[in-house]
Amino acid sequence: MALVATASVTSDVPRPTGSIPGHGPVSRPNMVSVGTIVWLASELMFFAGLFAMYFTIRSVEPDLWAEKTAILNVPFATINTIILVISSVWCQLGVHAAEHGKPHRGNASLLSVKEWGMREWYVLTYLFGAIFVSGQVLEYSELVHENITLSSEAYGSVFYLTTGFHALHVTGGLLAFLLIIGRTFTTRHYSHAQAAGAVVTSYYWHFVDVVWIALFATIYLLK
Repeated sequence: MALVATASVTSDVPRPTGSIPGHGPVSRPNMVSVGTIVWLASELMFFAGLFAMYFTIRSVEPDLWAEKTAILNVPFATINTIILVISSVWCQLGVHAAEHGKPHRGNASLLSVKEWGMREWYVLTYLFGAIFVSGQVLEYSELVHENITLSSEAYGSVFYLTTGFHALHVTGGLLAFLLIIGRTFTTRHYSHAQAAGAVVTSYYWHFVDVVWIALFATIYLLK
């Protein structure tokens, strides 16, 4: 009888809406984050195709690769890569500020780095990303002087396609940063949706960072 009474009392206790018996409340994932991750997965397949093209053409033109890779300015590309990697650090610090509801430094001095919010860290990320793209453009100009162009030979075509598409993705990330930064000036209340926008932008930025590290190792180091 005691067991029956206990079961009756337990069955009468209302469960939280959306909960599963024996478990806590069900929390739905952020659909923007899920959509971004799915889209990045498709972008990963796109770059996988570029890598496959690079290695395939390289395997049939080993002499051409040996000749042209000697022209590459590896120290310059290394510095440019470090700049992009550091930009991901600034980006993650911006995410930390956004997740804690701190869109900007407020009335604190610009020199008070500890008081920086998402806006300041994302501006710094944008500057480092812009320097990276500028570095790639400078490298392109030097390679053109060495007669390595998109239509010169197989190596030039593959080099500009792989690095060029990545540069376009970085440029898209810079435009996204401008949008996220601009929102901090147009709204009085920093909402959860705006913080989520900053977070998914960081997903994209870290993605292009990792892809570039793989490109750098493939093009500049694996000669």
